[in-house]
Amino acid sequence: RQDAESLPANDNNRATLADLSFLDVINDEAKVAEIARRAERLGHVTLIVMAIGLTALPLLCLMLR
Repeated sequence: RQDAESLPANDNNRATLADLSFLDVINDEAKVAEIARRAERLGHVTLIVMAIGLTALPLLCLMLR
């Protein structure tokens, strides 16, 4: 019988499992809170820009007629 290390390369059958979680890199609660605050601010800015665009575009079309 062959060991897992001596078998041909196969990503589905590895001897050691790779830890691909990004949460281990960001383990500080302050960093997570800052990312959440930035995401919320970006969401608010996006919502405001979309609202302005949805009201300004019809007005622009009416003005150009």
